[in-house]
Amino acid sequence: MLLNPTKRSVFFIKGVHVELETKQLVMAVKAIAEEKNLPESVVQDAVEQALAAAWRRDFGDRDQEVRSQINVNTGEVVVFVTKEVVESVEDEDFEINLSDAKKIDKDSVIGGTVEKKEKVESFGRVAAQTAKQVILQRLREAEREIVMAEFEDKINTVINGTVTRVEGRLIRLELNKAQGIMPASEQIQNERYYPGQRLKVYLKDVERGYRGAQLVVSRGCPEFVESLFRAEVPEMENGAVDIKGIAREAGVRSKIAVASNVQGVDPVGTFVGGHGTRVQAVMSEIGEQEKIDIVVWAEESKQYITNALSPTEVTQVIIDEAHKKARVIVPENQLSVAIGKSGQNVRLASKLTGYELDIESQEQKPEPEINEEIIKEKAKVVPMSEAPKLKKKSDLESSLLEAVEEHGEEK
Repeated sequence: MLLNPTKRSVFFIKGVHVELETKQLVMAVKAIAEEKNLPESVVQDAVEQALAAAWRRDFGDRDQEVRSQINVNTGEVVVFVTKEVVESVEDEDFEINLSDAKKIDKDSVIGGTVEKKEKVESFGRVAAQTAKQVILQRLREAEREIVMAEFEDKINTVINGTVTRVEGRLIRLELNKAQGIMPASEQIQNERYYPGQRLKVYLKDVERGYRGAQLVVSRGCPEFVESLFRAEVPEMENGAVDIKGIAREAGVRSKIAVASNVQGVDPVGTFVGGHGTRVQAVMSEIGEQEKIDIVVWAEESKQYITNALSPTEVTQVIIDEAHKKARVIVPENQLSVAIGKSGQNVRLASKLTGYELDIESQEQKPEPEINEEIIKEKAKVVPMSEAPKLKKKSDLESSLLEAVEEHGEEK
C-alpha cells in the first residue's frame, strides 16, 4: 500500500494494484467492509494498523509505538509516534526533550510520554507489501471474531450447509456466509458429496487457521444422530425420555441406549414412533444403509450388557468390575448373532456399555457314558448256544394233538 495524503493513494488488496484518489480511501474502506461483511469501523481499524506498520518499516523502528489515523471526511492520513520525555535525547526514535514535548502538550513532564505527529509523504514498495499483509491478517482476525460471535451459541447443534468444493476427502461447505470443513474422519462411510448439495451437519468446533475462522462440522459423529432424534422426539425436551449412550460406526450401524423417566412410558417405542416414523426420519437423513438398534438402558450392568447385545439371547453374564471386562455366555446357535458381521455387534455393545465383552458359547452337556455290564444285566442276554431251538411246524401240530388227547382221557 502506498499513500500520499497530498496527492493520491495506491491501495493494494487481494493482490490487485488499484490507484485511488486520497479522498476515495474512505470509499475503499466501505467497499471492503461490504465485501467482507464487516463493520466499517473494523476495516478502518485494520487499515490504520497497516499504515502504522508501513510507517515503522520505512521511517521508524519496528519497536516504536506508532498509530495512524484516517480522517473519514477528507481522506487525510496522519501518523502519531509515542516518545518518552527526557532531559537529554539519546535516541530520537524513542525520546524527545522537554521543550519540544511542551510544544505538543504543555503539561508534559520528564518521564512522561507524548505523541508526535509525523507527516506522511509516501511509502516504499516493501512498506506497501507489509501494509497489505497486515490488512489481510487483521481482516481475517475480524472475520474470525464475527464468525465466533455468530456461531458460538450454535456449537453442538445441527445446522444447514451447502457443499462448495470437494477436495479429495475434504469437503468444504458454506454455512450462512461462513466457511465450514468436513474432514474424512467426520464423514459417513460410503456417502457421496458434490458441489451444490444441501446437507444437515453437526457443528463441532470453530477452528482458527491461516485462512481465518473455519467451522468444523460432522455427519459421522454419534452426537449428530442424537441431535436428529432430539428434533424428532419432543418427549426428550420435556425430560420424559433420554438417550443414555450412543455407539456408532457411521454408515454401517448404530446402537442407542434409551431410558424413560416417566412411569408407563415405553422408551423404545417413543423413539421408534408410530409405524416407525421417527426412526425412519433419522435413517432417511443418515442413509438407509445404516441400521439403528434402540435398546433399553439399565442401571444394573449385567442387564445393560444383555440389552446392548440385542437381538442376541444371552444365557449368562459374568462381570469383572476391576478390569471392566465381562464374559457373556450365549447358546451355540446365537454365537454368530452375538458377534455380528466382522464383530460389529459385540464391538458396538462394548462401546455402548464401557465393558470389554468376551462372547462364549454355552457348553453342551455330554452324553452319559455307556455301561455295557449294566445293559447286559438288564437285557439278560443269553448266548445263542444256550437258547432253545425252535420246533418245526409238523412237530408243533403233533404236540398240539397229543395235548388234546391227554385232556380227553382225563375227563
